[in-house]
Amino acid sequence: MHPESVMSSPLELSTIPTRPRSTERWLRGAVFQRLAKLEQGCVTVVDADGAREFGRVSADCPLRATVTIHDPNAYRLLALRGSIGVGEGYMAGEWSCDDLPTLVRIFVLNQDALLGLEHGLTRLMMPLFRLWYARRDNNHRGSRANIAAHYDLGNEFYRLFLDDTLMYSAAIFPTPDTDLREASVAKIDRICRKLELQPDDHLLEIGSGWGGFALYAAQRYGCRVTTTTISREQYELARERVREAGLEDRVTVLCQDYRDLRGAFDKLVSIEMIEAVGERHLKTYFHACAQLLKPHGMMLLQAITVADQKYEQYRNEVDFIRHYIFPGGFLPSLTAIAETLGRATDLHVFHLEDIGAHYATTLRHWRERFLANLDRVRALGFPDSFIRMWEYYLCYCEGGFRERAIGTVQLLLTKPRCRREPLTPALA
Repeated sequence: MHPESVMSSPLELSTIPTRPRSTERWLRGAVFQRLAKLEQGCVTVVDADGAREFGRVSADCPLRATVTIHDPNAYRLLALRGSIGVGEGYMAGEWSCDDLPTLVRIFVLNQDALLGLEHGLTRLMMPLFRLWYARRDNNHRGSRANIAAHYDLGNEFYRLFLDDTLMYSAAIFPTPDTDLREASVAKIDRICRKLELQPDDHLLEIGSGWGGFALYAAQRYGCRVTTTTISREQYELARERVREAGLEDRVTVLCQDYRDLRGAFDKLVSIEMIEAVGERHLKTYFHACAQLLKPHGMMLLQAITVADQKYEQYRNEVDFIRHYIFPGGFLPSLTAIAETLGRATDLHVFHLEDIGAHYATTLRHWRERFLANLDRVRALGFPDSFIRMWEYYLCYCEGGFRERAIGTVQLLLTKPRCRREPLTPALA
C-alpha cells in the first residue's frame, strides 16, 4: 500500500449530516451492533449524532478509515440490502470515506464478524438479487448484452484510465517504481514467453480487449494471431489499431463468440475473459478451448478467482460487482477450474503462478488516473452517480486483492502431446 497516494473522493458532497428518523435510528443501531464486532482495524463513523469508533488498530493491523454519513438512508440500505446497499449508498452520495480501499480491507479482514450484515434482513432481498442475476445468463444472446453493458461504454472512457496498451487486466510490476505501461508490457511479454511463441505459430486469443496483446505478440514474436471479441466497440478499435500498425497480414480480428470458433491452433491465450463465461458454461468454454488446440498445443489462461474456502458462499449470493459492474459475471475458484478441466478436456496443468498482489497495484494506478480525469469523464456525459459507482468498484476490487479475498492466476495448460521444457527460473 502507498499511503501517500490514497485519495478520498474529489466529488463534492454535503458536509452536514442529516439526523436519522426513528426507523433509520433503529437500523443505525442494528448496523452499529455489527460494527461493534470488528476485531481488526478501526472504523470511525461520523453522522449527525457525532463520531463513534469501532474496532482497534494494532501492530499487526494498523488499518484505519473514517466514514461520514451524509444521509441516514445509508443505514437503511446497508441493513436491508447488505453489500449491494453499501455500494448503492456510495453511488447516491449518502456516505463517503477518507480511504475507501482501506475500508474494504477492514471489512474483508472482519468478514466473519460482519456476516450478520449480509445474512440478516438482507437474506429477504437475496432471492430477488439471484433472480435478477439468473436472467443475465451467458448464452449467445446474453453474453453479447452483458459484455456490451460494461465494455461498450465508449473507447474514450477507457482511454482515460488505462495506459496506451489499453490492457484492462492485471499488470505485473517487476519493481515498485515500474509505471503502469511498463507493467502492462511486462505482463504481456511474460505470457508470450510462457507460451514459447515462435514465428510459425498460429495463436488464438479468446477475448481481444482492444487488441493490445495481439499487436504485441505479432510485432515482437512474429506469430500469426487470430483474436476475437463480442464487444462491438472493442472490435472496431482493435481492427483500427491493427491497420495503423500495418499488421493486417499477421493479425485477424473477429467479432465472434468463442462457441462458434473453428480451426486448429498451436497456442491459445485468454486473459481475464473467463469471468464473463458464467458458472453454467465453464465446461463448454474449456471444452471449446481444448478442441481448438492442436495435439501439441498450449494454452495460457489468466483468471480472476475466488478463494476455494468462500466459493460455495459466493455461488449462492450476488454482490455489488455482479449486480452493477459485470452483469452475468462469475469468478471461478481454482478447484472449480481444475475439476472442469478434468471432466471436459484433455488439458493438463503445467504451471500456475499467482499474480494477485500485482492486481491491487494495477487497480491503484487505474483509480488514480480515473480520479485525475473526472472533468473529462463528465464531458463524456457520465453523471456523478456513475463516477461514484466506478470509484467504488475500483476501490472494492483493490481492497479485495490486497487482502486476498480474490486472486489472479496465470495457468499454463498443455495438450497430451506437448513436450515443452520446464519454465526457466525467470518465469517460474
